[in-house]
Amino acid sequence: MKSLLFATLFLISFSALSQNNYIVKTDDGRRVLLKADYTWEYIDLEAPKTIQGETKSTPLKTNTCNLAADFEEPKLNKKIQTQLKKGRATITHIKKKVAKDLKCTVEDVILLSAKESKATGTYNFCANGAKVTYKRNGHSFAKKIKVL
Repeated sequence: MKSLLFATLFLISFSALSQNNYIVKTDDGRRVLLKADYTWEYIDLEAPKTIQGETKSTPLKTNTCNLAADFEEPKLNKKIQTQLKKGRATITHIKKKVAKDLKCTVEDVILLSAKESKATGTYNFCANGAKVTYKRNGHSFAKKIKVL
């Protein structure tokens, strides 16, 4: 009887804890709390104030990656890229992610080097004047983090 009671309590507490709330930011800068019961509310009631005459920061267009004028991006294995197309992990998808993370356009993202196989890949980019490295594991990819 005790084990049935504990199992019931565990299932009830597990379902209560599995509901998540999310905080997102709107275009005008206010934060919104999205609740698990499909309701929402503003966390910041007022939009952030901007100083008069202030403009949004523009991405850096300088070439701090020191690329040659005749630099061409390396060609990737078409067979592997075709297989990655199903999972939306091709080089174009990764470039879109890099551009979004660094707040620049896809045209500003330049592939410097790549090392890939079917299962994994490492890609070095020059984007927005900075060198970044992204890793792919299967169909998921993320920015490589330096631990030490």
